[in-house]
Amino acid sequence: MIEVKDLHKGFGDVQVLKGISTTFHPGKTSLIIGQSGSGKTVFLKTLIGLHTPEKGTISFDGRISTKFTIEEKRQWRQEIGMVFQGSALFDSQTVEENVMFPLKMFTDNANSEMLDRVNFALNRVNLENSNSKLPAELSGGMQKRVAIARAIVMNPKYLFCDEPNSGLDPQTAIVIDKLIKEITDEYNITTVINTHDMNSVMEIGEKIIFLKNGLKAWEGSSNEIFKTDNEAVVDFVYSSNLFKKVREAYLKEIK
Repeated sequence: MIEVKDLHKGFGDVQVLKGISTTFHPGKTSLIIGQSGSGKTVFLKTLIGLHTPEKGTISFDGRISTKFTIEEKRQWRQEIGMVFQGSALFDSQTVEENVMFPLKMFTDNANSEMLDRVNFALNRVNLENSNSKLPAELSGGMQKRVAIARAIVMNPKYLFCDEPNSGLDPQTAIVIDKLIKEITDEYNITTVINTHDMNSVMEIGEKIIFLKNGLKAWEGSSNEIFKTDNEAVVDFVYSSNLFKKVREAYLKEIK
């Protein structure tokens, strides 16, 4: 579980995060949404330690991340999986080498042990027998699955995804959403996802946090977001005519 309390972060005179508090639970997919400039990316980067908060705390199963010793921080890094926007694979390395990278960085395992773990992760994302391929030989969806395999190869407690559906067609995006949700459920991972994809919000949003101007403006589930009367959320989520009609149909059905 990740507990965030009164989180503040700014750069110079610009305050980006203005006192965010929330909790992310194991086995749940939590989505962070909001307009560009709302603080989503800074929030995610602060959660994973790329930014240091000026005020507030982030606790990982009771451990406050800003108080970690060097050794505790190293151990914590091994508990985190990260799926970057655009996958961020090493172009000159094979699929196998990309997925093995965290194992080589953080473990002293024998090569055979690492290879077993790599194959397990690749099989889990349905990319068996792709070890020797280069990223350029893969489709966008396959590259994203390699990125997910790399993120889970260390068996993480916490999984962070930054726009995992960016650049994917709608059908492939649904496959990636389903895969992330399944992995979260199977391994009881605490999963936090930054997204602009409203399909993801509706499909896998067990918890949704809407940020506006650096504040948590709304929090709820995918079911609750249909019923909310929060004007800022409605304007953002239901900005398209299609989603407006979906919401109207849902509200009529539950009356």
